[in-house]
Amino acid sequence: MSDNRSGGSAPTVLRMVLGKRLRQLREQAGVSFEEAARAIEVTPLTVRRIEKAEVGLRIPYVKELLRTYGVPATEIDDFLALAREANQPGWWYKYRDVLPEWFSAYVSLESEASVIRLYEPHYVPGLLQTNDYATALMRVGFPNESKEDVARRVALRTRRQDLLAKPDAPAIWAILDETVLRRPVGGAEVMRAQIDRLHEVLDMPKVRIQVMRFGVGAHPGAFGPFHHFRFGFSELPDVIYTESLAGAVYVDRPGDVVTYLEVLDRMSVQAEPVARTRAILAELRKEL
Repeated sequence: MSDNRSGGSAPTVLRMVLGKRLRQLREQAGVSFEEAARAIEVTPLTVRRIEKAEVGLRIPYVKELLRTYGVPATEIDDFLALAREANQPGWWYKYRDVLPEWFSAYVSLESEASVIRLYEPHYVPGLLQTNDYATALMRVGFPNESKEDVARRVALRTRRQDLLAKPDAPAIWAILDETVLRRPVGGAEVMRAQIDRLHEVLDMPKVRIQVMRFGVGAHPGAFGPFHHFRFGFSELPDVIYTESLAGAVYVDRPGDVVTYLEVLDRMSVQAEPVARTRAILAELRKEL
């Protein structure tokens, strides 16, 4: 996966998985990039881009590559069926008018992750926001947009939350800075409802929330928010996501991912235990 996806066509997770499988098959067959490129009459760069899921999986190319790698005909048919599925746009495609291309990859990762760990120092994570809280944020983030466009952005965020109700919903472990719960987004009434929503999600067996109190002082994650994704596919490595105003960075180099995970582990020790979260939320709600 490219470390910076500020443009181009954002792949679905299945396309990433199949790209990895194509690379593994090529390496197992002892076929070089140049040899694979000659088989489908393209440049070696195109083969690299196919394996990195930076371009769509053109079925004739994939079929010929699989033949070149010595894959049995019955397995080729199964692979091509998956390739056709991978080429279909994700459910979020209908929101493309309000969805930045660099964030499309995030939604795909989120949709297929088995574990999502994250640190948020500013706002409640999108998966846990109420509509009113999300609307208040969107109005600030996109002050020049119409009410209709703001509503579509909120609808996209709400649609993402369907993930929580799935039987195979990911395990979510969020560490929230105390600032998140004290920053008055949308006013006191909106914040009370948002805190109530956090109480509700704590009843979900796969959701854990910890609060990083002000009293902790400096901590290793204070540089900014980041999210960690883990998947049930052996071909797909863990991915770290961070963003800026103009784009996002997706990191999957094992050494870099381990650095982020070590920070999350240290922060989980510094933050209040999960068992204290309900009491903290109740305490902060009273202040509202």
